Amino acid sequence: LGCQMNVHDSEHMAGMLEAAGYTLRIREPDWFEHRMFKGADVGINLHVFSEGASEVGRMLRFRDHLRSDEADRELYARTKRELSARNWTYMQQYADAKSEVVEEILRRAG
Repeated sequence: LGCQMNVHDSEHMAGMLEAAGYTLRIREPDWFEHRMFKGADVGINLHVFSEGASEVGRMLRFRDHLRSDEADRELYARTKRELSARNWTYMQQYADAKSEVVEEILRRAG
């Protein structure tokens, strides 16, 4: 799910998330105050953006499309499996490597 909040609220929310066991992994103040937290379950990535961030709508459109399109869901899963088998120096390299597939799926999502 998407979450938008103002910067003051996001600082408060960050503290609450950390108290609940989430670990701040990425902080990008110049990109909608984006933060990514890892949950205790390694399969959880929680992205938090500043209020009004257009990226939230884009991510929700992507999620909703994957929920309704089996072929694109499998394409994305296969891409992630193949890429996660590689050794990356930085996690951003992995994210960049899957960007082409993400953009392809987003084009189909409208």
